[in-house]
Amino acid sequence: MKNKILIETSARHIHISKEDYEALFGKGAELTFKKELSQPGQFQAEERVTIVGPKRELERVSILGPFRKATQVELSATDARSIGLEGVVRLSGDIKGTPGCKIVGPKGAIEIKEGVIVAKRHIHLTDQKAKELGLKQGDVVQVEVKNDTRSLIFGDVEIRVSPNYDNAMHIDTDESNAGSVAFGTLGTIIK
Repeated sequence: MKNKILIETSARHIHISKEDYEALFGKGAELTFKKELSQPGQFQAEERVTIVGPKRELERVSILGPFRKATQVELSATDARSIGLEGVVRLSGDIKGTPGCKIVGPKGAIEIKEGVIVAKRHIHLTDQKAKELGLKQGDVVQVEVKNDTRSLIFGDVEIRVSPNYDNAMHIDTDESNAGSVAFGTLGTIIK
């Protein structure tokens, strides 16, 4: 069990700056807590936005809190293609040179010049778990998923280490569907 990791599916969502949020929801507006996420301090807000690309739009996209320094939209590669954007794979926070889009809220709209990414698959580890596994920040591993229908091995899985994390692997909906990853699925880390 030492090298097992919980795999969680991350659906399309947006991380947003306070300034951009107020442009969409009104001056002084705050995020309304809906539910906690698995990573400590992270939560899903009640509010939703529409993401507009050159071809079409995605309505009711979740906002995750707390506020960030820069606004970032995380889509699956299928989502990005469907709205007419290039699906640039990046770790969260690495948005330089990525596509932008229009974001629409109930009180306004904004255009971001960059910030639309397909999140690179990654594993969040506490310092203790990383040490136990002999891994460090930036290491790249594989994760095997075994099931009765679509067993596979995810390659190029980047390790992220912080005492503030909870141990879990994050993949997007395309990747989850490819491996028939259900709630509670455990993968095996392969170095």
